[in-house]
Amino acid sequence: MEVRYQVASDHEGQELRRFIKGKREFSSALWKRVKWNGKVLINGEAVHNARTVLHEGDEVILSWSEENEVVPSDIPLSIVYEDEDVLVVNKGPGMIIHPTSRNTHDTLVNAVTGYFERNHRNAGIHPVYRLDRNTTGLVVVAKSAMGQYELSKSHDCIYRQYVALVSGRVEPTEGVIEKPIGRKPGSIVEWMVRPDGKWAATEYRVLASSDEASLLLIHLRSGRTHQIRVHFSWLGHPLLGDDLYGGSLDLMKRQALHALSVAFRQPRKGTPLRLYAPMPSDMTEVILKLWGSLDVLKEV
Repeated sequence: MEVRYQVASDHEGQELRRFIKGKREFSSALWKRVKWNGKVLINGEAVHNARTVLHEGDEVILSWSEENEVVPSDIPLSIVYEDEDVLVVNKGPGMIIHPTSRNTHDTLVNAVTGYFERNHRNAGIHPVYRLDRNTTGLVVVAKSAMGQYELSKSHDCIYRQYVALVSGRVEPTEGVIEKPIGRKPGSIVEWMVRPDGKWAATEYRVLASSDEASLLLIHLRSGRTHQIRVHFSWLGHPLLGDDLYGGSLDLMKRQALHALSVAFRQPRKGTPLRLYAPMPSDMTEVILKLWGSLDVLKEV
């Protein structure tokens, strides 16, 4: 990966490190990667001192490798969208995003590594957010650390909508659950609503309901671990199939949660993108069983 900058008059006399940190697309982590594992050229000459003073007209070139040591896997991918900067995948159930050890080869990152290798793509692999193992739907993968930073520097860079099936009749039929979330004491897996947790807000609207279950369209205003699962469990309406947080396994054998759509601006060009992933078959089967038609999904 290579980026070039021309020093303007208003940066005359500025140190290199201040100049780079002033570039919004450069995170601190990416600057460290360039310093320790990449190259910095000023007017074609290699520079190793971050305090080097710049002058108007200088050309600054930053380069670094996006290679990773992940083992490629030949796992089929459902690709919804791809361009030179991003890859958007419709993830199925049972797959985690990142390898948890050197011996883990069945993650989304392994699958994308294999896809890039087979198609001779020289690109990095930087998932912009995570989905739980058994949550299905759209995952946005940036092909560079710069792209990842551009898409994740604030939560509202990507507008995400989910569809969920929860137990019982949810009332009111629309609202926002705004409760802080933190780890559950004594557990390395579970999270819970707790006063000293981090701010979290989940916006929802009921699409269909019965005494047995409700179908919800959900928008995340924050991105906490297990946020949707924790908030609706706290509300007394755990997701169907989510036995970790009290959900019934009668209708679903995994948490009934699907990342339906994402909307964001292409990180390099700024053009708006809105993408959708079709509903998974296990959730549509439950919807048909409960409401007899998929017309309840028309509003999504």
